[in-house]
Amino acid sequence: MHYNTTVNENNSHLGLEKIMTLADLATGDTAKLDEIDTRDPGVIRLMILGMVEDITVRMENIAIGGDPLEVGFFGSSVSLRKEQARHFKVTLVPGAASK
Repeated sequence: MHYNTTVNENNSHLGLEKIMTLADLATGDTAKLDEIDTRDPGVIRLMILGMVEDITVRMENIAIGGDPLEVGFFGSSVSLRKEQARHFKVTLVPGAASK
């Protein structure tokens, strides 16, 4: 989990804001893709497969060692490395069923 420092217009710190990525999700979590860092060519390939901003994804499975991750969206699933998953910033969907 990464953190951003929140600062108001008077440059006084308001606190830390959690930044969650796909790599931080647990099996069964549902999240909305908010922002994608496209500097990794592998991430571009995932976007071509449909992993684009504003879609809802579900963490289907995580391998025993934590890598790779299986993410479901649009009725399909893709497997990706944890390093690639860190390029996708997400927001958990409240009330989504978790297994």
